Amino acid sequence: MNKLIVSLLLTLGISGVAHAAGDAAAGQAKAAVCGACHGPDGNSMAPNFPKLAGQGERYLTKQLKDIKDGKRVVLEMTGLLNNLNDQDLADIAAYFASQKGSVGAADPKLVARGEALFRGGDLSKGLPACTGCHSPDGKGNAAAGFPHLGGQHAQYVAKQLTDFRKEESGRTNDGDTKPMQSIAKKLSDEEIAAVASYIQGLH
Repeated sequence: MNKLIVSLLLTLGISGVAHAAGDAAAGQAKAAVCGACHGPDGNSMAPNFPKLAGQGERYLTKQLKDIKDGKRVVLEMTGLLNNLNDQDLADIAAYFASQKGSVGAADPKLVARGEALFRGGDLSKGLPACTGCHSPDGKGNAAAGFPHLGGQHAQYVAKQLTDFRKEESGRTNDGDTKPMQSIAKKLSDEEIAAVASYIQGLH
């Protein structure tokens, strides 16, 4: 199991790709348009739009660049990033990373199964625990670029896992060895719903 975690860390690039340092103060003004969907402080009220508040700066910067470059398709963001340079994207990422994320509630009927998957995975299916990369409290690993999951909308998490499983919407941007695609392919719809619900209430 330790070898699997180390392998995931290395393939996702913990050694790192350099990116511009973001300025959160400058990013606040640049992120104004983002607030319409993601909330002024990054705490989206709509379950289909992700919460950005408290998300790791490195992860956000990568996703913004991938969306701008067309590597990840988010129809609602089509054209919104075209006039922004790398420093603008880094500033926006720094702003949202500096905000405090809100937490939702898990469906009580799904908590047990969701927690079991998040904390223990499923060895019979070769499914690693989510905690290996996203930490026991769901805060992720900002330095490695592993996203903060705790409190994220269940609907959004479920869609991302489904997209990784189906290799849709550019959700093939998880590194050369495709760890999230591999993991998502081992999850049933019911398991995706359970772990997504658990994540929504995790803090």
